[in-house]
Amino acid sequence: MTSAVTPQVKILEAVQQIKRLRGGSQSHLMRASDGNFYVTKFRNNGQHFRVLANEFFASRIGLFLGLPMPEVAVIEVCDWLIEHTPELRMVNAGYETLCSSGLQLASRYVDDPENTVICDYLPENILLKKTSNWKDLAACVVFDKWTGNTDGRQAVFAKSANTRKFRMKLIDQGHCFNCGEWTFPDLALCGVYFRNCVYEHVTGWESFEPVLSRAERMDCNDLWKLAQGMPAIPHAE
Repeated sequence: MTSAVTPQVKILEAVQQIKRLRGGSQSHLMRASDGNFYVTKFRNNGQHFRVLANEFFASRIGLFLGLPMPEVAVIEVCDWLIEHTPELRMVNAGYETLCSSGLQLASRYVDDPENTVICDYLPENILLKKTSNWKDLAACVVFDKWTGNTDGRQAVFAKSANTRKFRMKLIDQGHCFNCGEWTFPDLALCGVYFRNCVYEHVTGWESFEPVLSRAERMDCNDLWKLAQGMPAIPHAE
C-alpha cells in the first residue's frame, strides 16, 4: 500500500493585497510573510465556506497522486489589512461586505507574477506543442471523478523568459466533493477540461497512469494523514 507522508501545514501572514482575481469565490492574490504570492479564498466567499476545506484537502490528494497542483497553506489576514485595503471586499447582489479576517485558505500562485508570463488560455498548437506537461490534464480525470469535482477542470500556464515551454498547474479544487454539498454526484461532463484535444491520446486505462494506480492503492489512513493540519473553519457570519 502507499504511505502518505503528512505534509507540513504552513501558517502564513498576509502582508499585501495584489489584485482581485476572477471567479465565483472572489479570491484575491496576496503577498505573504514568506515573500511568495498566494491565491487567497476567504471564509465569506461567494460560493460556500466549505470550498476552503475542499481546496485544502483535494489539493493535497492531487499532489500525493503526482498531479501538478499548488501547495496549500493557511494564511492569517488581519483586521488592519482588510480595513486599509479598499479592494478586500465581497460583492453579493450589488452589496459590499468586508472580507473575513482571521484564518483563510492560501494556494501558492503558479509563479512570480512580476517576472513570468501567466495565462489561463493557450491556442491548441501552443497547448499541445509548447506545454511540457499537458498530458496531465487527462490523468487528472481520475482525480476529478474520484473527488466529485462538479466544476470544469481549471488550469493555468506559466513560462519565464529563460524557458522555451509553458508549465501547467491544475488549479481551483473548490468544487470537489460537490462544492458545499459534500456529496459525490455522477455527472459525466463535470471535471473535464474544455479543450477535447487534450484527450485525443487516450486509448485505454494505461493513459491514466500512474495516477490511476496511485489512487487505487490509497487507503483511509493515507487520506487521514493528508487531512491533518486543516484548521476548523467556522461558518461565515
